[in-house]
Amino acid sequence: MYHVTLRGNHRQDIFFSISDRRLLTTILSEVIDMCSAHVHAYCYMPNHIHVLIQVDDTPLSKIMLLVASQYARRIQARLETTGHFFERRYHAVLVDTDAYLITLLRYIHHNPVRARLVTTPDDYPWSSHHSYLGTRAEPWVTTEFALRMLDSDRERAIDVYRALVSRPLATSPFAECNARDPRILGSDSFADRLLGDRWDAQSSAGRLTQLIRDACTRFGVTTAELQSTSRLANLTHARVWVAEQAVSSGIASRAAVARFFNRYEHSFRYTLRQRRSRG
Repeated sequence: MYHVTLRGNHRQDIFFSISDRRLLTTILSEVIDMCSAHVHAYCYMPNHIHVLIQVDDTPLSKIMLLVASQYARRIQARLETTGHFFERRYHAVLVDTDAYLITLLRYIHHNPVRARLVTTPDDYPWSSHHSYLGTRAEPWVTTEFALRMLDSDRERAIDVYRALVSRPLATSPFAECNARDPRILGSDSFADRLLGDRWDAQSSAGRLTQLIRDACTRFGVTTAELQSTSRLANLTHARVWVAEQAVSSGIASRAAVARFFNRYEHSFRYTLRQRRSRG
């Protein structure tokens, strides 16, 4: 199971009417049915979407390509625009459902509240929160799996869910991503059990280390200098380059890169935005 985020290019809006959200629902439901996948939760925000999706034999990359390309073509045809509609790649985190599924439900359904679009998840129509409450029929959303984790009786499970979601999360669950691999929300034993030898071979910690070595060669700096407090231009350029390469290739998140460079995430994001605005 993966938590997937798909954002509009340059964080621009991806919905322009109620019918656009309905269109995405139609496309998403058809694609997961065709690919034998399951959506356990979703939330459509103005410029991005959250989807908690369980895949079978069809790779997640193919599923997301089908969803994103079909939706982008339909919207761009109507708006008569071209170019990238979504960011080049979705962001996906592999999830240990035993440990984090319920927490992720709360996180996903509280997104509109954190964004100050509404005061409670009840007030936001574009999420699977209503399916979990049983107040809206969405057969394409799988709620039984998570509800059974709360109680074997569906009505009691809904009551437990309602109580849990009434309390906002203090922190993001993604602050607990695996220290060796931020693409995994789960322990080392979970990653070993699910991925086996593939995990060590694909460990983003090793790939990030290699990327930083490449940056040192490219910009004529050292790792120690990159982790220092210095704000010299060549060091800033090198840090930004590492972040852009790491995120675009799925090696690590901006937060993970910021931690490596001993930076606060919010200030590091500001540096990246400033660099982009200068071209």
